[in-house]
Amino acid sequence: MIRSTIEVSANAEDHHVAKMASLAIGLSFVDAAIPLPIPGIKPGFANIVVLIVLERYGFKTAAWVAILRVFAGSLLFGSFLSPGFFLSFCGAICSLFALFFSKALPGSYFGAVSKSVLAAFAHIAGQLMLAYFWLIPHAGLFSLSPFFASAALLFGTVNGLVAAHFLESEKVEDVPPVPIQ
Repeated sequence: MIRSTIEVSANAEDHHVAKMASLAIGLSFVDAAIPLPIPGIKPGFANIVVLIVLERYGFKTAAWVAILRVFAGSLLFGSFLSPGFFLSFCGAICSLFALFFSKALPGSYFGAVSKSVLAAFAHIAGQLMLAYFWLIPHAGLFSLSPFFASAALLFGTVNGLVAAHFLESEKVEDVPPVPIQ
């Protein structure tokens, strides 16, 4: 019998992406545990991690974290390849596109909060479009848009504020202490 093994080497960046993705997956579990009045509306706490990773390490790493969260989260929730998985995946891809293009915006005017709101709107828009073209091809689906848009604005703002707080506290900690004279 011939045995073969495949060795995959992982570097420090791979380990870091895995840690950030696992944090995002954990926050997805928190999202799922919060009861909300309208199905499909979630706080999206995992997006806080994606925003922080985007600012610290760039778009490529943030994209890995977001996609790993969707795939691993769906496997852990038991929803892999279900309509919920595809809705989440489509929302994540649209959100990543919004974050990619938001990098071109002037940083002095567009920070973590505005990027978070843009990503939240892109996420819900992608989900609504997929739901319309695949699951519910009825114009009445868009009558839910004000509820989803309100949730995107609220949770995008909250998540952006939390991400901005962490990013700002990181900047403060990086400054060496001023010697007392």
